[in-house]
Amino acid sequence: MGGHDTIAVVDNGGQFAHLISVVIRDRLKVRTVIVDPSSGPEDLSGVKGVVLSGGPDSIYKEGAVQLNPALLDLDVPFLGLCYGMHQIALRYGGNVEGSDHKEYGHAVLCREEDPIFKGVPDGDRVWMSHGDKVVALPDGFSVVGSTEGCPIAAFSDTRRKRWGFQFHPEVEDTLHGVEMLENFVLGICGAGQDWTAQRNTQEIEAYIRKEVGDRNVLCLVSGGVDSTVVAALLLRALPKERTRFIHVDTGMMRKDESALVMEALRDQGLTDLKVVDASDIYIRALEGISDPEEKRKRIGRLFIDIINREAGDASSSDWVLAQGTLYPDTIESGGTKHSDVIKTHHNRVDVIMRMLEEGRVIEPVRELYKAEVREVGSGLGLPPELVGRHPFPGPGLGIRALCQDPLTMKRNLEEARSLQGRIDELIAEDRWAGKKVRGVVLPVRSVGVKGDERSYEHPVALWLDGKRDWKGLKLFSTRFINRTRGINRCVLVISPEGPAGPLPLERYMTRERLDLLREADDIVMEGLRRYGLYDGIWQCPTVLVPVSFGGGEMVVIRPVWSERAMTAEVAELPDVYLKDVVPQLISLPGIGSVAVDVTSKPPGTIEWE
Repeated sequence: MGGHDTIAVVDNGGQFAHLISVVIRDRLKVRTVIVDPSSGPEDLSGVKGVVLSGGPDSIYKEGAVQLNPALLDLDVPFLGLCYGMHQIALRYGGNVEGSDHKEYGHAVLCREEDPIFKGVPDGDRVWMSHGDKVVALPDGFSVVGSTEGCPIAAFSDTRRKRWGFQFHPEVEDTLHGVEMLENFVLGICGAGQDWTAQRNTQEIEAYIRKEVGDRNVLCLVSGGVDSTVVAALLLRALPKERTRFIHVDTGMMRKDESALVMEALRDQGLTDLKVVDASDIYIRALEGISDPEEKRKRIGRLFIDIINREAGDASSSDWVLAQGTLYPDTIESGGTKHSDVIKTHHNRVDVIMRMLEEGRVIEPVRELYKAEVREVGSGLGLPPELVGRHPFPGPGLGIRALCQDPLTMKRNLEEARSLQGRIDELIAEDRWAGKKVRGVVLPVRSVGVKGDERSYEHPVALWLDGKRDWKGLKLFSTRFINRTRGINRCVLVISPEGPAGPLPLERYMTRERLDLLREADDIVMEGLRRYGLYDGIWQCPTVLVPVSFGGGEMVVIRPVWSERAMTAEVAELPDVYLKDVVPQLISLPGIGSVAVDVTSKPPGTIEWE
């Protein structure tokens, strides 16, 4: 998208690199572009400035990310954050010292006068997450910030226009981090603020026309905000006769989802949306499959199979596929060179990757995050109830119904029992938990993210004596998981405990099980609307977990607040909501217990698979 002043963000491997990008775009209204550390100066031609992101590794670790030194020959301002600060220091002759001890958490910044700290109070709270640190300055650099544990917490060389922070201004825990980034992007780099939803819309439409050329476009409308916005953009950008739209009912949709999408697109002028009932195909393809990655891949491949079958000549070179890929889809599927695969998104399976290489896929909103897509959708006139809908994964309820086969059940039960003793010790040692918390390792596994790497570990079910202390639970959950190998998630059990368990259940994808989860999801969602909670919660997956306490399966409610899906905090559910919703869930045939996930992201991903 040309014509914008642009800040380049060099991705050193941590998912927080994308937080830098979106903070600059959302808060400062300046375009960003994510680039690889191996990029050459020619790849950054015309940028107003460069931010070097943090990364998960020590700069001295074998195989650590290496910055192309020629990048620092660019005559534009640079800001290095954590790992990026180390790259600048070493490039100009400074010294970085490795350490086995990592510093995490809040620190107090004592700052000097410097353009990057304009308006930032002395003694500001910043957030640290590092092992290595700069111990000797390069020639020409000055210390402009220090903390008790880090004497060189910030440095600058105003002549060469180079700055570095050991802390992370992109996270909310750094109180005036946005102001620091604003000072760099707007003040030092002089970037203009022209990254707006209206201009995005115009440029996306131009991009569509350019990329499609004289070909036709097939758009698979999943039912979520992203694909519906893409469909509306195609209707505006291209003649109607050159577009075809298919909505596939996978049998894994939310209740009444297809009807809402069809109505919204009719209002945009789409009168011939083809709806394909493929539920039997999906059920057969997933029969007997329990591995979450394999489920995602099969679901992704079926999307392409159905397109080829239903669209006929759309499989030829005269057709391209349009889909609603966002930044988080790309990074979590290992879409950048130094990121770990957390989970494979349905629009990043190998079949679609080959189509991408052939130039037969367009992704009009791939530079945008969810909030930006919502802005574009509102500008197009899509209804608020659709634009404001909670995010829903492309694979749908298929990844919210966890599965287990006999071999997996045996392994998970053995692992859970082997972990239980250590869990009891940690809870007993914890000052907050003390004697008021009891925990049991569940014989099932879920996907998480630890240190920007995929984890596939056990949840722990918690029971809390007395009044629910949500803040205490959230802090305990993070503290507890960080100290324990083998677990990546905590859930608070709300329903009465059954007579036995927890025991694993053998479960697979069946129509009856998906119908059960669909009803449970509808109860959870309608409850959020009824009590005025829906708009204050960013996403609330309902998860069907094949674990029993002497009855049916467990339902887990996963309420989170997030802005960008890269991180997420637990959203609190009031007692009045739980007293209403939990009995409704327990009354569903096949449900034996209800819990609320109290894990932040990281270490737990928003979805369980």
